[in-house]
Amino acid sequence: MRTHLLLITAMLALFACKKDDPSPLPVDPPADNGPRLILKFKFDSTQVRLDEFGQPEPNLPAGRAAQSPRFNRMSSHYVEFAPNAWTLPGTGEVVYHAPETTAGGPNAIDFSQSVQAPDGGVFLNVPLSTLEAGSYPWIRVSLAYQNYDIDLQYTDTLFGLGALALEGTIASFIGFNTYISTFTINEQSLTVNDDRAQGFWAFEVIDPLVPIAPISGQAAGVTTVPNPLFASSPIPSNSCLVTGGFAQPLVITGNETEDVVITVSLSTNNSFEWLDNGDGIYEPGYPAYDMVVDMGVRGLVPTVE
Repeated sequence: MRTHLLLITAMLALFACKKDDPSPLPVDPPADNGPRLILKFKFDSTQVRLDEFGQPEPNLPAGRAAQSPRFNRMSSHYVEFAPNAWTLPGTGEVVYHAPETTAGGPNAIDFSQSVQAPDGGVFLNVPLSTLEAGSYPWIRVSLAYQNYDIDLQYTDTLFGLGALALEGTIASFIGFNTYISTFTINEQSLTVNDDRAQGFWAFEVIDPLVPIAPISGQAAGVTTVPNPLFASSPIPSNSCLVTGGFAQPLVITGNETEDVVITVSLSTNNSFEWLDNGDGIYEPGYPAYDMVVDMGVRGLVPTVE
């Protein structure tokens, strides 16, 4: 049974990009009593599904199927507000940059200090004065880590159990490079103590019939990263820098007396995509051996509360 269940995880090595305890929020010293800039995550499976150019892409290519995963947590590498469509990444107003380290050699995101936020959770809380006065129609959020659950089917032939409906948790590191000590997928942990490039992942079967260790690997594919400013402001390669526009530009005067709270809504609409045999069911093992081809988020919509 153990050998058969391992087939569930084997095919995950081909894709791209508990529910841990909440990470400490990046906050400034208590001496700053002014208004705050607060950003929250929202994971929305009904939000418009976009392609890498920020254009609606509701339909799947022939021969593919997808599902909307159930997100547990997400973390970001940095947050930037752009005053216009020609502002290149890194040249706008960067209000947060995740801690980095060279413990593994090259510069990398320090995962142990990353802020992981659930649906509706705060992932940024800094003084509003961090953001210069101005008008900002665009926001960029560089995503670094995602953790979510998916549905899958496994057909057992060893004990005659037939088709089994199962769930699994995927933890994937989508930042440019991440130093990882130990991390938890769902209930089990993995120790790395080294750098991992964009696309490192781990998978755990939820409530397996027999004990089974998590599987990890390195992605070989591409992750969709929507950027509606691709023509005027392309994103760096190997980044997961998602761009979204406000319905009306965010205007900061510098005279605010109340917190500015922004919900960053990420589209998870059919964001987990695989080559399908026609039944629309994700079957990584026998008899379909479905291959995952994309697992990027499908859009970002910021809303000022």
